[in-house]
Amino acid sequence: MAAFSRLLRSSSSARRLLSSLTSKKQSRLPAGLAHHKAAPARTEAAAAAAAPERNVHWVFLGCPGVGKGTYASRLSNLLGAPHIATGDLVRDELNSSGPLSRQLAEIVNKGKLVSDEIIINLLSKRLENGEAKGGSGFILDGFPRTIRQAEILEGVTEIDLVINLKLREDILLEKCLGRRMCSQCGGNFNVADINIKGENGRPGISMAPLLPPPHCASKLITRSDDTEEVVKERLRIYHEKSQPVEQFYRSRGKLLEFDLPGGIPESWPKLLQALNIEEHDCKKSAAA
Repeated sequence: MAAFSRLLRSSSSARRLLSSLTSKKQSRLPAGLAHHKAAPARTEAAAAAAAPERNVHWVFLGCPGVGKGTYASRLSNLLGAPHIATGDLVRDELNSSGPLSRQLAEIVNKGKLVSDEIIINLLSKRLENGEAKGGSGFILDGFPRTIRQAEILEGVTEIDLVINLKLREDILLEKCLGRRMCSQCGGNFNVADINIKGENGRPGISMAPLLPPPHCASKLITRSDDTEEVVKERLRIYHEKSQPVEQFYRSRGKLLEFDLPGGIPESWPKLLQALNIEEHDCKKSAAA
């Protein structure tokens, strides 16, 4: 823990950023978000004054491939808080010519977890860049993954809510193996067509594929780490590391566990209902 504190303190820019995140006067949504609704439409002045209420400090947990990025991104657009995916930060660094790219490639291709030091460094830079551009609040996706990271995060900023997305492992594997990316535009798609009937007391589940538009169809590639062996190893490591993190936030009354009932059309409205967010009210407030 002391080592990570030194790491954070070693960057004056990161220190200024983290200080600003914790010192800004915001009316954050409380841990018991399920008892609160998004603010209704108001006059322009009132809406401007109320805007900080939507600058949430949220975390998404869940196995690789469960859809953290999809739902975090949707909530980011709805609530006006930046979506920060540590997986994207790692991939951006992998595609760069930076000093970490070769080291990260070896780690990711073996299905191992990226070290806390590297993740903290990448996350601090991303938060700093967002702050410089006027962003406030955040929805974290893929961090923290270990109890040690959760302790570090708690030491630098307050987390309001942790949303733990859950899905059966056989479906997760199929989803991960179906992931595709457009080599030209970078768009993410999924060719897996999941339709499992309920049996032995387990409910059935259907997830339609997320197919690319025609101009991307011939340019799809598979990520190098989306092989069955690597995906199974990532899932094993995640389960091993995730339970203490879940308990860390559960004991603080901040964990919302959400079992995905299906694809986006089925899951999105039910997730909003679990969060007690009314989508049309958020849109009206943003347009007021």
